[in-house]
Amino acid sequence: MWAITTVELKKKLQDKGLWFWTFILPIIFIIGFITIFSGVNNMEPEQLVTQIVPGYTVMFSFFIMISMVITFIKDRDSGMVARVASTPLPLKQFLIGKWLPFMIVVIIQIIVLLTFGVVVYDLPLGDPLALSVLSLTLAFISTSWGLAMSLLVNTENMGIALTQVIALGGAMLGGLWMPLEIMPDYMQTIAKFFPQFWGLEGYKLILVENGQIIDIWLPILVLISFGLAGGLLAFLAYPRFLRQSRS
Repeated sequence: MWAITTVELKKKLQDKGLWFWTFILPIIFIIGFITIFSGVNNMEPEQLVTQIVPGYTVMFSFFIMISMVITFIKDRDSGMVARVASTPLPLKQFLIGKWLPFMIVVIIQIIVLLTFGVVVYDLPLGDPLALSVLSLTLAFISTSWGLAMSLLVNTENMGIALTQVIALGGAMLGGLWMPLEIMPDYMQTIAKFFPQFWGLEGYKLILVENGQIIDIWLPILVLISFGLAGGLLAFLAYPRFLRQSRS
C-alpha cells in the first residue's frame, strides 16, 4: 500500500497540470475577486478576505477530482487495475494507496492558499487545532468524492464535466462566491445541503469568530458524513470498475 502511495505522490508532484489547477489558478481567482469586490462592494476589507480566501480554498479543493478521474481511468484502461487485482494485495489497501496521495496534495493546497491569504491579505488564522482538523476533513470529503466518481464514470470527459458541476455548482449554491447574508432566504436554505457551505461555515467560525474545535463540531460532522458516503459509494462501485478493466 505504501509503495503505491509513494509512487503516486511522486507522479502527482511532477504533474504541471495539477500544479496549475491546485495552486496557480486558485491564487489568480483570489487576487482577481478581492480586487474586483474591494472596488465595488461595501464589505469591510477583513470581511472580504475572510469570505473569498477560504471560499475559494474550499471550491478549488474539489478540483482534485479531475486528476483522480484521469488517474483511475488510465489505470483501468491500461490493465493496471486488473493486474493488481490478480495479486494478493487486498482491495482496501489498493484503494487507500491510490487515495492517500491526493489527500496529501489537497492538504498542501489548503496550506498554500491560507498562507497566501496570511502573507498578502493579513488573513487571521484563529485556533491552529480547529483549523487543522477542519482542513483535514475538507481534504477527506473532496478526495472521497473524487474516488467515488473515478470508479463510477466511464470516460475522462464525463468525470471532468461532473467535477465542474460539483465544484462550480456547489460553490455557487453553497455561498462561496458571495455572502449568503445578501442572498434570498430560500437560497440560504438550499446552501445547507451542500458540503461547500459547511466547509466555508467552519472556516468563518474559526477565522472571524475565533472558534475552537468545539465550536465547529457541526461542520466537521456534516463533512465527515458526506465523506463517508463518498467512500462507501466508491467501495460499492469498485467491482463494476474492476469488470471494466482490461485484462
